[in-house]
Amino acid sequence: MAADRTLVPKVARTRLYEQVAEQITAWIADAGLGVGDRLPPERELAQQLGVSRATLSQALVALEVIGAVTVRHGDGTVISQTTAGTIAQAIREHADRLPEILETRDALETKIAALAAQRRTDEDLAQIEAALAAMAAEIAAGGRGIDGDERFHAAVTAASHSALLARLMVEIGALVRETRIESLSQPDRPQASLAGHRAIAAAIAAGDPTAAARAMQDHIGLVSEVALLDDGS
Repeated sequence: MAADRTLVPKVARTRLYEQVAEQITAWIADAGLGVGDRLPPERELAQQLGVSRATLSQALVALEVIGAVTVRHGDGTVISQTTAGTIAQAIREHADRLPEILETRDALETKIAALAAQRRTDEDLAQIEAALAAMAAEIAAGGRGIDGDERFHAAVTAASHSALLARLMVEIGALVRETRIESLSQPDRPQASLAGHRAIAAAIAAGDPTAAARAMQDHIGLVSEVALLDDGS
């Protein structure tokens, strides 16, 4: 009689940036740092950890996505909360839910853009343009444009004049911010995202709901191309 064979579950391979994220949190604990403290500049931290700047940057993005740190342009990386449990597991949980977040964004924001094109007022258009200008200024100053991006999507949502859709966007706001941070942290992505926003704004200003929905869908498609979904990292 053949012996029973128990299948051993496959162990998820820890990617390099996940290992570095674990190293960073261990370094934070060893150094006695807490919420509000700043990490050393990236070049210095990369040397201390013995990793490349590129890998360190990806690890910091992963930590920012799960809320462990906040990266502020001109102010460095600040610890935003102490972490409990396994960092790699938290990062994987984010990656696992990311496709569903993007599906939800596509469903809600595509409709929001179409409604905005139909219902926007002159004041709504002014708020959308102000958000675009704010994002452009952030990027020109060397930032990622995260605050401007958030402001733009909020302005478009307000222009849809749908209280229920606006409430749903608030409900998923923290999850949307995860996708925003991850997308805008990729090289050349802020400018591409700004161009997508301008296309959405132009369609809304023209009162073309079909073009607005298509432009928003294209934009969400761009956001879906995120580095942390790449198992080859």
